[in-house]
Amino acid sequence: MRIRTALRGAVVVALAAALTACAGLPTSGPVGIGLPVGAVEADSPFTERASSPIAGAGPEVIVAGFLEASITPTDNWAIAKEFLTPEFADTWRPGAGVTIDVAGSRTYASSVDTAEELESANAADVDVDLDQRASVDADGRYTEAGGGTELDFQLARGEDGEWRISSAPDGIVLDEGSFQQVYSRYSLQYFDQSWRHLVPDVRWYPRGSNVATSITQAVIEGTPSDWLEPAVHTAFPADVLLDGNSVPVSEQIASVALTDAALSLDAATLARMRTQLERSLTATGVTEVSFTVNGSALETDEAGLAGDGGDVSTIVLTEDGFGSLVGGEVTPIAGITDPLRQFQDPITAIDLAQGEGLAAVQVSTGVVFAITNSKANELDSRPGLVKPSIDPYGFIWSVPAGDPQELHAWTEDVTPHDVADAWPEASAISALRVSTDGVRIAALVTIGGRQSVVTAVILRDESNVPTGLGPTHEVVELSAPAHGLVWSGSDSLGILAKGEDAALRTQIVGGPGSEQTAPTGSVSFAGAKSQAGLRILGSDGTLYAPRASAWQEFFSGVLVLGTRAGY
Repeated sequence: MRIRTALRGAVVVALAAALTACAGLPTSGPVGIGLPVGAVEADSPFTERASSPIAGAGPEVIVAGFLEASITPTDNWAIAKEFLTPEFADTWRPGAGVTIDVAGSRTYASSVDTAEELESANAADVDVDLDQRASVDADGRYTEAGGGTELDFQLARGEDGEWRISSAPDGIVLDEGSFQQVYSRYSLQYFDQSWRHLVPDVRWYPRGSNVATSITQAVIEGTPSDWLEPAVHTAFPADVLLDGNSVPVSEQIASVALTDAALSLDAATLARMRTQLERSLTATGVTEVSFTVNGSALETDEAGLAGDGGDVSTIVLTEDGFGSLVGGEVTPIAGITDPLRQFQDPITAIDLAQGEGLAAVQVSTGVVFAITNSKANELDSRPGLVKPSIDPYGFIWSVPAGDPQELHAWTEDVTPHDVADAWPEASAISALRVSTDGVRIAALVTIGGRQSVVTAVILRDESNVPTGLGPTHEVVELSAPAHGLVWSGSDSLGILAKGEDAALRTQIVGGPGSEQTAPTGSVSFAGAKSQAGLRILGSDGTLYAPRASAWQEFFSGVLVLGTRAGY
């Protein structure tokens, strides 16, 4: 009879000795402001070191020790392989993926349950039940995947009397806290259709490995994630491959050997290849990529890219007017500030385009206007509109909260463009934001009665006019109602739950999320290129900025906290 346990008496004592030899990093405590959201610290060789199998350990302890050894990826998980039979160690594939579970959720059930059975048995089965939160596939793609999961293990007793695993699922298992200690995120970069913007595709690779090689192989020979693929492409032609199995890095320069097909490429293609790969390798500390063919260097330039607006000042509306908040003063914005003074209805939202020549404004009646060249044009008066968002091509996006499929992209001269296939699964939408690259749109939608954060790519014609959205990609299902959404860096989103229990969730698109308390009474917020640029507005008009693990009062008397296009 199998008795499922979290690990009983003697097993607990044995397992304690089998756990890591190093103390772990903190997984709780106050939230701090560190690297910009979307940035990754250069890969560190440090990883925790698991312990080898304990002599005389039973099947459950061996399985538990094997799972714990997932925290040490050194030499392709060499320590974890010590828990396997020699034959199985040759075929087990740790790189097949990662199962991410809730810490402390694992329970074990063994077919060999009593001391008498353990003494006489030469084979055993151990089932492990766990509460899964997410998974990472063999290509490093992270997916939310909640629910109970069972893993089955078979063990055999060797001639030396020691139990070893003879069958197990490919891949490794890590709890939520350990995952981000063992794995780091990296953003592979792909071009949009204009070849002027790079779009991030987040992947996860184990620390201490040759990450530069993994990233280079993925960029040159891999494909973007399915939801991104309709709107992005790579600069690398299909017949250009990596020549060899490694990418050496010296003095922050990655030397990338390519096959002979690269010799026939034109200068523009080579420049795009170099730029795409350099940007993909940035988080590893690489600052330059050098291509070679048969040992000879290929001369390459860098491709020109469109700017993303950079980190610029906060924009606010006060009793004194609208403008940029610099040095404690509100500085008017030419062609935008004066028309705002003419509105009779209270203004509730302002989105300012890159270059500051266009603004989308919503008033208390819900109507959306375009302001440019000191003129205000009424764009959209449909009932129940959510806050508008401007893309880098000057289109203003609007949609009724109760009809997500009626998404429009407007030009400033009041020309609407219907956007096909907008969130067909959704019954409601409460927020949308177009990314700074103009390729991705994020939204807070209701699907099947549950609120989720979703993304999709924007499909455009040859003139960059929006024509439709790609398939809906669910980033995360929310457990509590959210009311605001912004881009926070290039690959993360900020999600705000307002009110007395206000909270700010930072959610990686293609990764886990984290939460921190927001100021009490938070009513709106504005995204930025870095986490330090985030701003939250309280119901009393106080503006807050992040400082260390808390929020500091930044300014007061704010009526509307404006947003900048793309964030």
